[in-house]
Amino acid sequence: QLAESGGGLVQAGGSLRLSCATFGGPFSSFNVGWFRQIPGKEREFVAAINWSGRSTYYADSVQGRFTVSRDNAKNMGYLQMNSLSPEDAAVYYCAIARYFDNATNASFYDFWGRGTRVTVSS
Repeated sequence: QLAESGGGLVQAGGSLRLSCATFGGPFSSFNVGWFRQIPGKEREFVAAINWSGRSTYYADSVQGRFTVSRDNAKNMGYLQMNSLSPEDAAVYYCAIARYFDNATNASFYDFWGRGTRVTVSS
């Protein structure tokens, strides 16, 4: 099971740190991805980190503003979001996958959290 937290309301230019808690299973064997979705649109890839934390990948829209990380000892994943804009407002989801090759493709993830909402005021 996965559970996101840390969402909320923030002003444009502000920051939020999302967390992804995992329960049960070998978290350190899985790659972690972050996606976001707004109503009426498909789930969009945001960032991913491989099982060891040594490889990361970002969507162009968040590169340089967001940082993905993980703490395998705590079974936790994180998404640090800086310089937020209204265009970043969405429900954010974390997910885990066995393989990193298709990190941007939501269909390759095995388990998902329920999401946490991020609202950015202008």
